[in-house]
Amino acid sequence: MLPYRIARASALRSASLAARRLPIIQQRTFIPPSINSQAIIEEKYPDHPALTNAEDPDMVSVPLANPLTNGGYINPPPVKRQFRDPHGDWWDKQERRNYGEPVHEDGDILGIFSLYEYTWISPGKGLLQMGAFIATFVGVCWVVGRLLPDRPSYPREFEGGLERELGGPGALRARAPGDPEPYQIEEVEEEA
Repeated sequence: MLPYRIARASALRSASLAARRLPIIQQRTFIPPSINSQAIIEEKYPDHPALTNAEDPDMVSVPLANPLTNGGYINPPPVKRQFRDPHGDWWDKQERRNYGEPVHEDGDILGIFSLYEYTWISPGKGLLQMGAFIATFVGVCWVVGRLLPDRPSYPREFEGGLERELGGPGALRARAPGDPEPYQIEEVEEEA
C-alpha cells in the first residue's frame, strides 16, 4: 500500500514541477484564437441589426439606447387568458390559444397559470360583507355576555381549608370558613 502512495505522490510532484517550468504568461493566457480572437468573436456574435422607422415604428432601433424596446414585435392586446371563452374552439384548450397566434411579451403574467383574478364581487360589496360579519360576531358575543347567567353554584368551604391534605403549611389551601367572599377583593382591602 505504501509503495503505491509513494508512486502516486512522485507522479503528482513531477507534474507540478513541469507546470512550474512554463513561463507565467503562457500559463495564464494559453487560450486558442478561436475563443480569444476579437475578429472571430465579431463574426460569431454580430451586432443587433438596426431597423428603419418603417420596420420598427415608434421605437428606438438601438436596444442599448432604450432597453424597453421589443425589436419591432407587435404585441397582441393584453388580455388575460382567464377571461377568454373557455368553451371556444382553441387549438390549445388548456392555455386557450390558437396555433401560430402571437404571444404578448407579458405572456407569463397573462397566461392561464398566473394568479387568478376574482371578479365575482366588487371591493365595496366585499367590505360590506366583512363589516356585516364583524358586526354579527360582536353582536352575538355581546348578547351571550348579557344573557349568560352567573355561576349557579357557590364555592364550597372546608374546615381548615384542607391545609394538611393539600401539602401542609405554605401550600395553596382551599376556602375555609371565615374567608372573605369570593370575587369581593375591594371588601378585603378595606378591612385590612
